[in-house]
Amino acid sequence: MELKDIKAVYFIGAGGIGMSAIARYFIRKGLVVAGYDRTPSDLTRHLEKEGMLIHYEENVDEIPHACRDKASCLVVYTPAIPAEHKELQYFRDGGFVIEKRAQVLGTLTRTHKGLCVAGTHGKTSTSTMCAHIMHQSHIDCNAFLGGISKNYGTNYILSDSSDFVVIEADEFDRSFHWLRPWMSVITSTDPDHLDIYGTKDAYLESFRHYSELIQPGGALIIHTDLEMKANVQEGVKTYTYSRDKGDFHAENIKIEDGEITFDFISPVGNVENVHLGQPIPINIENGVAAMAMAQLNGCTPQELRYGMETYHGVDRRFDFKVKDAHHVLLSDYAHHPKEILQSAKSLKEIYPNRKITVIFQPHLYTRTRDFYKDFADALSHFDEVILTEIYPARELPIPGVTSDLIYDNLKPGVEKSKIKKDDVLDLVKSRDFDVLITLGAGDLDNYVPQIAKLIEAKEKANN
Repeated sequence: MELKDIKAVYFIGAGGIGMSAIARYFIRKGLVVAGYDRTPSDLTRHLEKEGMLIHYEENVDEIPHACRDKASCLVVYTPAIPAEHKELQYFRDGGFVIEKRAQVLGTLTRTHKGLCVAGTHGKTSTSTMCAHIMHQSHIDCNAFLGGISKNYGTNYILSDSSDFVVIEADEFDRSFHWLRPWMSVITSTDPDHLDIYGTKDAYLESFRHYSELIQPGGALIIHTDLEMKANVQEGVKTYTYSRDKGDFHAENIKIEDGEITFDFISPVGNVENVHLGQPIPINIENGVAAMAMAQLNGCTPQELRYGMETYHGVDRRFDFKVKDAHHVLLSDYAHHPKEILQSAKSLKEIYPNRKITVIFQPHLYTRTRDFYKDFADALSHFDEVILTEIYPARELPIPGVTSDLIYDNLKPGVEKSKIKKDDVLDLVKSRDFDVLITLGAGDLDNYVPQIAKLIEAKEKANN
């Protein structure tokens, strides 16, 4: 189905962060946009206000009339939807064109210049940073992001004039193989989603294949420390980057008084005195990658500096909620051992003389089973670890797989405890934390606004 032939789009799993970005694209194009999701959320409520028709019961009768013509309705679904879902079966039986979210994004990379960011971790922050730099520059861009940009209050940016589209390239279910990037950053290839890939080698092979999809004339910007061997087409330039080495890197880094500045070193041209608008150490490296891709596509030194200085971050990505004289609270989406390690190191760099406590909600039984020792090693870099039960998401329990696997392998000397997620608020009421971070990709984040209020109340009481 060509984009020009589509009059209606139906989403099964409408409330996902990536799905909602595409829904917004079609809403802005003036099409009929409808769909199903299991539960209402802030995101689905916003989509409804923007004109999307959403229902929350798995019921074929709820599908709007405009979405029942297979010649003009495109159906988009998330891989998390089970094959026996009644509405998905209805569309399959009816011969509709049914595509995964990644297939739709792949179509867009064939009609735009796709600037894609792939990697086990770092891709949401890096792609959002790149999108902001590009959007505020004379180049502009469209963007489909994996998180809510704090600059725009959305995960989607639309341009009426730019030929560029920034896309977060998701490796889950090999979704990024549908893309045809003009340029791409690969941030990391630490094994994940082994329930899909089976082995580390298969995971790395998936990224190698992705690197082959970059279009001639474009470029690959790859982290210096990856095990993966890229295999690009003829006519694709390859660059390396990291915080302190590679074709693109940072020098003269200064971290003091809550501010971070550095010089951006580039084969295209150095940019001195870059200020991080979200001053977090890991964003030095993410910023180097984002600036590299933006610079290679025509952004000026002034635009690079302004974009970095005015970048405000992404919801749930090292997201500060309270920051006062006696308390710090932040929320982070980190759910892979390497991400957790980076969070711990960044916080230690910012707050070297303060006690840092983490409340971690493991995400998925399979991920816990496969990486519990790595989780324990990473979490042991915090001063205190509080573990909740596993968030199952799409999975059924696995016998013997609980948070205890992580808890029992934490290193000696680390304060540790276990708690039910529903008891977190009572814990915060009874304790006075110095620096507290909630980690995980599950629903623990739903408690963060209430945690913030409790901590703010303690600060007022102290004053």
